[in-house]
Amino acid sequence: MELYGSYTSPFVRHCRIALAESGQHFDFIDTDYEQSALGSPAQRVPFLRIGELQLHDSSSILKYIREHSGDEFLTDLITFDRYCLVNTALDTCINLFLLERDGFTAEQIPYLQRQQNRINAILQELNNIDWPAKAPWNDATIRLVCFLDWALFRKRLNLTAYPKLLAILEQAREKDLFASTAPPA
Repeated sequence: MELYGSYTSPFVRHCRIALAESGQHFDFIDTDYEQSALGSPAQRVPFLRIGELQLHDSSSILKYIREHSGDEFLTDLITFDRYCLVNTALDTCINLFLLERDGFTAEQIPYLQRQQNRINAILQELNNIDWPAKAPWNDATIRLVCFLDWALFRKRLNLTAYPKLLAILEQAREKDLFASTAPPA
């Protein structure tokens, strides 16, 4: 099994955490933009190769990992909805980050400001949730932690207005599995 991705990607990090939790052996292949464009029609990371099978999105990879190890992936509607909400904020935040690298900012383009507002509204909604106090966490919670840590690593968000989100991130940072998969400092 080969997982292609980057050490800084929150999507890849979530897959690395799930693989470590499952105990499944895998080879990690550090992959850049050019390699991901060649290796996957989605032209992004992660992607997973298992013999002839290739999975192109972190969600399908997580479903494979969980089910292959005898666990379940996002077992109820509310958990699935939270996972989707985090994904929306994460995708939007990454897009704004990459557009800013190309010189486009929310201050310049009203559409991008609406996208920033989307992130803020989702963060407020996520902050209103009573997240589990300690691990083991489900994939919605793990995705949330990967997103928040990435956003702080990339200096994309200020989380001081979201104390519940900060609290869960601090709890995660105390766990070896989260610390060992954190983006490089």
